[in-house]
Amino acid sequence: MWIYEKKLQYPVRVSKCDPRMAKYLLEQYGGADGELAAALRYLNQRYTVPNKVIGILNDIGTEELAHLEMIATMVYKLTKDATPEQLKAAGLGEHYASHDKALFYHDAAGVPFTAAYIQAKGDPIADLYEDIAAEEKARATYQWLIDMTDDPDLKDGLRFLREREVVHSQRFREAVEILKEECDRKKYF
Repeated sequence: MWIYEKKLQYPVRVSKCDPRMAKYLLEQYGGADGELAAALRYLNQRYTVPNKVIGILNDIGTEELAHLEMIATMVYKLTKDATPEQLKAAGLGEHYASHDKALFYHDAAGVPFTAAYIQAKGDPIADLYEDIAAEEKARATYQWLIDMTDDPDLKDGLRFLREREVVHSQRFREAVEILKEECDRKKYF
């Protein structure tokens, strides 16, 4: 079903070791509105939507996996040269004690990922509106992450991710319109 290209969707560069920023990026790695939750949500929802919008969910869900890979690369690059003392000072002491520098699905506060983050109602319109909201929350989070770093290289990658969230929101809005035009109004409205 998928073809993996051995390159990131967009180049990830960082100009310095910054464990504090890596901690904040974990929000988009294992948080409720992060890339893993989005990918799993969309790839799951595609089984209960009409054929006309399955491709949209599949495409965006797959792209969210690529975004997860980008976030993982950013976190890795921001922490690869960090000392245990730097990790502890950045609030990653507990993470280091449990996982060293390995990635683990949790948010910036250290709360582990849970399947409760994945919404699926089974009603295509409800699910698509949930997806629009999820993309807008991710867009907002990327903006806040951009605001918290002075690294121009990191900002570049985060801006790319923020703009893709905008595109995804637009695609989901288009999917709602497709369903409104094609579905039986009595069933979904």
